[in-house]
Amino acid sequence: MNIAFDAKRAYQNNTGLGNYSRTLISSLATYYPQHNYYLYAPKLTNMYTTDVYPNMQPVLPEKRLHRWFRGAWRSKYVVGELAAKGIDIYHGLSHEIPFGIHESGVKSVVTMHDLIFERYPAQYNPIDVQTYRRKAKYACRYADKVIAISEQTKQDIIQYYKTPAEKIQVVYQSCDESFAVTHDKTRIGQMKEQYGLPASYFLYVGSIVERKNLLGILQAMLQLKGEVDLPLVVLGGGSSYKNKVKTFAQKHDLSGRIIWLNEKARIADADVPLLYQGAEALLYPSIFEGFGIPILEALWSRTPVITSAGSCFGETGGDAALYVNPLQPATIADAMKKVLNEKSFAEEMRTKGWAHAQLFSRDKCAAAVMKVYESL
Repeated sequence: MNIAFDAKRAYQNNTGLGNYSRTLISSLATYYPQHNYYLYAPKLTNMYTTDVYPNMQPVLPEKRLHRWFRGAWRSKYVVGELAAKGIDIYHGLSHEIPFGIHESGVKSVVTMHDLIFERYPAQYNPIDVQTYRRKAKYACRYADKVIAISEQTKQDIIQYYKTPAEKIQVVYQSCDESFAVTHDKTRIGQMKEQYGLPASYFLYVGSIVERKNLLGILQAMLQLKGEVDLPLVVLGGGSSYKNKVKTFAQKHDLSGRIIWLNEKARIADADVPLLYQGAEALLYPSIFEGFGIPILEALWSRTPVITSAGSCFGETGGDAALYVNPLQPATIADAMKKVLNEKSFAEEMRTKGWAHAQLFSRDKCAAAVMKVYESL
C-alpha cells in the first residue's frame, strides 16, 4: 500500500501530538516495511528525519501558489496530489483530514485524541473552538475510519458528533521506546547534578493549563507542609494559569519547593526518561484527558503514578496507578504520603506499571493501526 500522513505535527510539534505522529509513523515503517509511507508536510525541521527508513518519503508543496499558502495546501489542495500519486490511504494524525478527500477516491483515516474543547470550551479562545469543531466534525463524518486513542474519546465522539460506533476503532498509543530503557543510579545522579535537581522530588509533566490541575498539587503540598517537604519538578510551559500557580506558591511560601525546569534549562530529549526514573512519583491529577501520555511514559520508566479517577486514566494506568479525586487536594496529599512512606507499595506500583505498559508497546499499536488500514 501507499500510505500518506498529515505529517505537520511530526515536524513542528515537540509535545503530545508530535510525539504520537513520530512514534506511530516510525513504528509502521519498522514493523511493516513492505508498504510505502509518504509524509505530507508544509515544511521540514530537524524534529524528525526519514533518512533511516528506505520506505519513507517526505512530500512538500511543489507549486508556487501552494508554497505561498501552505496551510491551504495542507487542508484542501493536497487532495488532488494524493489521487494523482496513487495514494491508497491518507491518515490525518491529529483531528483533521483535507476537505474534499471523501470525493477523491482516496480512503482516509483520522486519529481523534480528545474533544476537550467541546467539554471545556471556556478554557479556549472562542474562535479556536469554532475552528477545531469544524475540522473535527468534518473528519468524523467523512473519514472512512476514525481511530480514537481511548474508549473515553470514542464515547465523546459518539456523544458530541453522533458518529456511528462501528466506524470508530479504539487504538491505544505508545510512546518513545527510550522510556523503557532502565538507567543506573549513577547516570540518574549525573542528570540531577547537570540540571541542578535535588536527590528526591515529585514530578509534574505537561502543559501548565487549568485542566491539568497543577494548582491542586500545590494545595496538596500545602497540606503536607512540615510533614512531607519534597520539592516538585515541573516540566512544561504555560502563561496565565502558570502565573496563577506562581502567585499561590508565593502567597503560601511554596516557591522554594517548586522547580520550574523549563526556566532553568531546556532538558535534552534523551534526559527525559532519566527525569522520570529519578522521581519518587509522577503527579498527574488532571481533570480530563484523551489518553494521558505522561502516565504511560512513567509506567515504562518504572515510576509510580498518582493520577485521577475517571476520564481515560483507568485505561492508561490500569491497576498500576494510585487514583485520587483531583478536586480534593487531601486525596492527592494522602497518595503522596503513601508512595513515600510505604516502600513496598511503591515497589509494587513499579512492577505493576511495567507489566501494564506492555499493552502499549510499539509493535502492538502499529499492528492495530495496520489492521484499520487493511480493513479499508
